[in-house]
Amino acid sequence: MLALLRRATASRDDGASAVEYGLLVAAIAALIVIIVFALGGVIRNLFDSTCDTIASQTAPSQTDCSAT
Repeated sequence: MLALLRRATASRDDGASAVEYGLLVAAIAALIVIIVFALGGVIRNLFDSTCDTIASQTAPSQTDCSAT
């Protein structure tokens, strides 16, 4: 009886399979893409304003902000 119980529980699969790991990686990648698109404009505007501030305080020939 004990041997039968051991065989029944030994064939059970525990843990995550490759499918679950793939879904987890896909969800993380989708989250990163959403964050980049949501914050991309804000970060670009921050860098543009910083570059404009630096350009206004230096000579025009020393800083070229149009090369983005």
